[in-house]
Amino acid sequence: MDPLSIIQKYYTEGTKLYDIYLTHVTQVTEKALSIAQRHPELAVDVRFIEEAGMLHDIGIFMTDAPHIACKGTFPYICHGYLGRELLTAEGFPKHGQVCERHTGTGLSLETIINRKLPIPHRDMRPVSLEEKIICFADKFYSKSQLDKEKTVKKIRQNLSKHGKQQVEIFDEWCELFL
Repeated sequence: MDPLSIIQKYYTEGTKLYDIYLTHVTQVTEKALSIAQRHPELAVDVRFIEEAGMLHDIGIFMTDAPHIACKGTFPYICHGYLGRELLTAEGFPKHGQVCERHTGTGLSLETIINRKLPIPHRDMRPVSLEEKIICFADKFYSKSQLDKEKTVKKIRQNLSKHGKQQVEIFDEWCELFL
């Protein structure tokens, strides 16, 4: 599987959105791969991390997020499940699960219902180590500030806005992956 061919099917090379997308997913993928390299004891599927890392945000073009050049109609929170649907239709359902499960440190069914999020009512938390590594790596990079990596302190501050549990999961991942 060639992630770039899928990316180029949905994103036009040379556009601002393409550049933002490719920069962000490359940063996330490189961080995820460096975690895998530093932790051989985890015995993760490195090829899958590389492919899924490059595709984890494939659904953003369908969302309305003008600050990152997305001109779709869905709220940005929907990009995960939209990406899952897209990659499942492309024949890559396992990669699609990474899309759906990477928001924050994952979204529980309870959180989705309690916050009345406009996404399907199902558990959307990362399950496999590969999913967790990509989700973790994603926290370090913003699509609106492509030139710098966030600090652990800043990530914890951002996650704390969404509940103590998000921070606790992130802290567990720091212990495991850093």
